[in-house]
Amino acid sequence: MSRLWQARFFTTVNQLRDLPDTNVPEIAFAGRSNAGKSTAINILTNQKGLAFASKTPGRTQHINYFSIGGAHVGQHRKDAVRVDEIEALLVDLPGYGYAEVSGTAKLHWQKLLGDYVQRRDQLAALILIMDSRRPFTDLDVQMLEWFAPTGKPIHCILTKADKLNRNESTNALREARGVLESYVDEDGVGFPFTVQLFSALKRIGIEEADAKILALAGLDGVAGEYEGDEEEEHDESGAPSADDDQTSA
Repeated sequence: MSRLWQARFFTTVNQLRDLPDTNVPEIAFAGRSNAGKSTAINILTNQKGLAFASKTPGRTQHINYFSIGGAHVGQHRKDAVRVDEIEALLVDLPGYGYAEVSGTAKLHWQKLLGDYVQRRDQLAALILIMDSRRPFTDLDVQMLEWFAPTGKPIHCILTKADKLNRNESTNALREARGVLESYVDEDGVGFPFTVQLFSALKRIGIEEADAKILALAGLDGVAGEYEGDEEEEHDESGAPSADDDQTSA
């Protein structure tokens, strides 16, 4: 059982001043709306409704936190999380790219996302979710360039890989690596950027992503401790993740 399966909803914030006063590593997930971010989070945590995005553009303007550790029974139970025992936090950032969202909301999102990824000391790494058929949109590149100066790792997950044939998959991965390798610091040293293919539908790349995220959070090799029905997949909300293609992520 992966430690990511222990993820529980912790808190949600809409302003930087409300970010939790914790000192554990944060692994943030960012991506364009419809890239498959919520589906990826849910399959990696083995929970159908942990990450949720509304069908109404503009409603999901918050940063949502999920805790790892601090709970001593299964993730579907309602006991309180012990904040002082949390070992890491998964952070679901607002999806970007909805054309229908008002200009005011877009500016709020831009400031919230930019300030968070550039200034949050606890942020250990960024997981950038991109559709393997349409990677590195202007907004994805903007996120890369916001985050690169921090020198922290970015792991790119190219979703919906089941939509690609073998040659297309090989080319997508090679081209993505080429883009990432083009980012270097002022001394010409490359940034710690990595990339992989992923498909929730065909269960491609799940173990690779799981291992990478745990390593970035400093949880690799740490055994889980809570008791309960760990093997049971749980849908707490019963609602779909509307910013994703539910049949293919």
